[in-house]
Amino acid sequence: MSSHLKYAYFPGCVAQGACRELYQSTQALTQALGIELIELKKAACCGSGTFKEDSLLLEDTVNARNIALAEELNLPLLTHCSTCQGVIGRVDERLKESQQTNPAYLEQINGLLTQEGCLPYRGNSTVKHLLYAIVADYGLQELQNRVSRRLSGIKCAAFYGCYLLRAQKSMPYDDPYNPQSMENVFRAIGATPVYYRGRTQCCGWPLSSYATTQAFKMAGMHIQEALVAGADCMVTPCPLCHLNLDSRQPEVEKVVGEKLGLPVLHLPQLIALALGIKPKELGLERHIVSTRPLLEKLGF
Repeated sequence: MSSHLKYAYFPGCVAQGACRELYQSTQALTQALGIELIELKKAACCGSGTFKEDSLLLEDTVNARNIALAEELNLPLLTHCSTCQGVIGRVDERLKESQQTNPAYLEQINGLLTQEGCLPYRGNSTVKHLLYAIVADYGLQELQNRVSRRLSGIKCAAFYGCYLLRAQKSMPYDDPYNPQSMENVFRAIGATPVYYRGRTQCCGWPLSSYATTQAFKMAGMHIQEALVAGADCMVTPCPLCHLNLDSRQPEVEKVVGEKLGLPVLHLPQLIALALGIKPKELGLERHIVSTRPLLEKLGF
């Protein structure tokens, strides 16, 4: 399935700041798989859902510009952030609908883009998360063929979060309420998926700025459930989820009154390990919760 794949790469801001290991591991993984990324250096933050609280026009205009940058390259827009996928994907849906139902609104947005010297939004691209690029474009069989270090004996708990699954009206690659894409990736690279109630729920990050205790309780509940299910690690396709589940896990432990110590990996880190890429090249030493026990179990 994987003829030469090429995408306009939207890394987002978290992967270039607090979660630089995601940017690092995405580069390592795509290079190993032969996937070409053209980074959109002029792209702006998607707003992570906050722009529309002030102005839907602001959210749509900023992200129309982001999509237009990919359209200029005649490439689909690829992101490795569930939140970016949910926001930009939903804007893309809304603007494509506007082409038929409210062309004046789209004309207003394109007028604003033109004033800033930007190309107009045309609606001829797609927005796709790295997970779905691997599952739908690259192909699980091809991925399995590339595995050089099967992750046998490792139990992985997927944490999809909410933006990836339910921010958009259309979900062509998975079931938004009972997804299997990540678990299918785990099987393809030799790991065993474990299922638990919270894998498709919110991590609590959106609450963390004004209801910190409640946010940490949510994160703690998910981690506890994954541990009860026997997980050796949790794997997420969202850097904001990673911040709440990994970076804040010591604070979460204080709130739930229990030592957790569950490593939380970014999706490209896990896949790259199965391709034989060394942990140092994937930034695994940057995590707050040590990944050393997991790596030792894998023989690294």
